[in-house]
Amino acid sequence: MLGGFGGYLIYIALLLIVPMWAQSRVKSTYKKYSQIPTSSYMTGAQVARKILDDNGLFNVSIEETKGMLSDHYDPRKKVVRLSTDNFHGHSMAASAVAAHEVGHAIQDAQAYAFLRFRHALVPLANLGSNMSFILILAGIFMSSMELFLGGIIFMSFAVLFQFVTLPVEFDASNRAMAQLVSTGVIRNNEERPTKKVLNAAALTYVAAAVVALAELVRFILMFVAANDD
Repeated sequence: MLGGFGGYLIYIALLLIVPMWAQSRVKSTYKKYSQIPTSSYMTGAQVARKILDDNGLFNVSIEETKGMLSDHYDPRKKVVRLSTDNFHGHSMAASAVAAHEVGHAIQDAQAYAFLRFRHALVPLANLGSNMSFILILAGIFMSSMELFLGGIIFMSFAVLFQFVTLPVEFDASNRAMAQLVSTGVIRNNEERPTKKVLNAAALTYVAAAVVALAELVRFILMFVAANDD
């Protein structure tokens, strides 16, 4: 089990500390730059609309949604949903988040390969998330290596989804920066803090991928050890 007790502690650290650290970075960075308005003083909703229109995405609408940092793009309904603070806010954080979500809309319109791959993986990832632990636990209690292996295979789909998400999110952030600069929403001296917001948000996806991989590796090593006995 990851090399005994020491390995188990490393696993627990990855499982708990890494996501907590990433979330802390996101919240502190967002809080800091949500207090600083952009020179353009546009709201997040205005930023999103401008970038969408500049890219010919007049069919994509913008809606306000409840919750903190609940912002997302819905590819089925072609809607960019922004949390209340980002929808109405004039801050660097609001502009960065809005532009990032529009980045996903641009990916969708351009049939970005990794985004299409991620969409295709959704059913398998959901199945993997729901079934993997059931099969693994059934394998343990029933001493069935076949069920255990089946659980690992299902889990691998969920882990693959996490890793495919990374290029999708990083690409959306890169598109966001390019659009914010080209549209004049931010100036040169505002690029660095805007990147900090986008990079902090990306950490949550990196943390999720690391934790998912650590979980998969732990069960693979358990499976190998059980077969060696």
